[in-house]
Amino acid sequence: MQKTFLSLLVFFFSLNVAQAQLKVALVLDKGGKDDKSFNSAAFAGVNKAKKEFGINLKYVEAMDDAAIESTIRSFAQKKFDLIIGVGFAMADGVQKVAAQFPQLKFALVDAEVKLPNVQNLLFQEHEGSYLVGAIAGLTTKTNKVGFLGGMDVPLIRRFQMGYAAGVKKVNPKAVVSTNYIGVTGDAWNNPAKGKELALAQFNQGADIVFGAAGASNYGLFDAAEEKKLFAIGVDSNQNWVKPGLVLTSMLKRVDVAVYDAVKAVQEGKFVGGTRRFGLENQGIDYAVDKYNEKLLSPELRKKVEALKADILAGKIQVPDYYKNEK
Repeated sequence: MQKTFLSLLVFFFSLNVAQAQLKVALVLDKGGKDDKSFNSAAFAGVNKAKKEFGINLKYVEAMDDAAIESTIRSFAQKKFDLIIGVGFAMADGVQKVAAQFPQLKFALVDAEVKLPNVQNLLFQEHEGSYLVGAIAGLTTKTNKVGFLGGMDVPLIRRFQMGYAAGVKKVNPKAVVSTNYIGVTGDAWNNPAKGKELALAQFNQGADIVFGAAGASNYGLFDAAEEKKLFAIGVDSNQNWVKPGLVLTSMLKRVDVAVYDAVKAVQEGKFVGGTRRFGLENQGIDYAVDKYNEKLLSPELRKKVEALKADILAGKIQVPDYYKNEK
């Protein structure tokens, strides 16, 4: 009888735990979870939360922009506790669905929806781009460097503007060439085009190219390997992809932002509004590790750290495309 009672207690306890398990949905953009960049970072963040909190995680790679809203709505109808949209392309879908399901919580990366149940996760990309631009400007031997953007949108123009400003700060003679892969979401997952454009920049004399192009950065890395010249990675630490050829990576800690959003819901501390990640809270930085530390001399790193300190102190105002676009 006692064993039966204990078994029932265990059963009901397990049932309550299962019922209380947090349900989290992650909607990735066309780059997919294996882009080793923006989406991979988000995927890593929710998987860290899954490991620590035991959440019930589902994810979808949204290969068709037209299906984003219906995908988000499907998760809402299944009463997921937190639905995370990764990328500005998710904004319209989150806006519509979050308004229809005010009892649910949403997180949105790289865009802003002003609803009380939406937490917007925004980054100061121009600050990190400025620093890797300075690294490029201090490293180039040809005084020619390149920028390879994915989709031609204000967000990536922000990377470009910050990068060019950093290059020019330390090397006024340097020339920055720029190409974009496309004007649709397919630009994030077109490594063949990325390689073609990167090779063109290298052939025109650039010896360093910074790519902000999602999975299309694979093409840049292949071009750098072919030419034995430098690439700069983005979002995640991509130094390991082509060791010795990736000068550094501009870190955008989407993993931290997404993890924090899940943690907030888990702990009952989630609030809507906008959270910003920049140099001041390590949400933005540049990568130094075993794969590139020999490429960045102590003298160079000292100069870049001084620039970082000046940005944090307000002595350097990094130009921001969002504030300068007409």
